[in-house]
Amino acid sequence: MSRIAYVNGRYLPHREAAVSIEDRGYQFADGVYEVIPVLAGRLIDEGLHLDRLARSLGEIRIAPPMTRAALGVVLREVVRRNRVADGMVYLQVTRGVARREHPFPLPGVKPALVVTARRGARVPEAPDGWGIAAITRPDERWARCDIKTIGLLPNVLARQAAREAGAYEAVLIDGAGNVTEGAAANVWIVDAAGVLRTRALGPAILPGCTRAALIGLLGEENIVFEERGFSLDDLRAAREAFLTSATSFVRPLLRLDGAPIGDGEVGPVTRRLFALLATHVAGTRNHAEP
Repeated sequence: MSRIAYVNGRYLPHREAAVSIEDRGYQFADGVYEVIPVLAGRLIDEGLHLDRLARSLGEIRIAPPMTRAALGVVLREVVRRNRVADGMVYLQVTRGVARREHPFPLPGVKPALVVTARRGARVPEAPDGWGIAAITRPDERWARCDIKTIGLLPNVLARQAAREAGAYEAVLIDGAGNVTEGAAANVWIVDAAGVLRTRALGPAILPGCTRAALIGLLGEENIVFEERGFSLDDLRAAREAFLTSATSFVRPLLRLDGAPIGDGEVGPVTRRLFALLATHVAGTRNHAEP
C-alpha cells in the first residue's frame, strides 16, 4: 500500500506529493513541526503537541494554516489512510511559497501544511533492553531552541556523530560545561545525592511534551523533583539518567562517552517512571479523584 501524505489541502500518494522549490521551508528552514506518537490508533498527548505548535507558530509569526479542530481531522485522516496503529504522525507548517527574499513575504501568502504518518514499534512493556548509550557534543544550535523549528542541521550533525560512535544519542553541552538537552530529547538525572532533576525551561531547550506529561504525573504521584540544571560532571556522577521524548518516552541512559552511568543498569527511579508513563500513554492510568 502506498503511503499517503496531506499536502496543502490534498491527500496524495508519497510518489505524487510535492512542494514548490520556492517554499520558504526549503529555502530558509522558515517553518516549524511537530511529531505526535500514535499508539493503538490514538494520538498521544495531542493537546500538548498542538499547544506547542501554536506557540512555535506565534514565536516566528506564522498564522495557523487551519483551525485546531480542522487540523485534528486531518491528522486522524492521515493516520487512518496509512493504517497506522502504532507509530507517529508528522506535521510541518512553513511560511509558504514566495519569491526568495529574506524578509517575510507580503500579506496574502498562505502557510503551507504537510502531514505524514508512518508505522513504528509499540512502547516496550519494560525498560530492560530499552537503554541506550550516548556521546557528548558541544551545543552548536541557535539561541532559540524553545521553538520547534525545522532548521535542525546542528542536531543532524550531532546525531550522525553519535551513530558513527556506535551510540544512540548526543548529549549537548553548553560553553559553561552544563547539559542543555539531547539532540532529540530532554535529559533527566537522579544526581549523586538522589535528587531527580531536569533543566528548567528556557531558550536553551525544547519544551518537551513528554517532559510536560511526565511532570504532570510526578505531581499526581507526589514524587519530588527539581527543575534545576546540571553540569556534565553531575551527569557523569549521577546514579541514574534517562531521556524523554515523543519517540523515546522514558529511555534509560546507561553509558556516556563509553563509561557507565551509575552501575550501567536501569535504576529504580527510571524503572518507576517508565512504568508511570507507560500507563499514561496506554490510557490505563487511574487518576486520583479531585
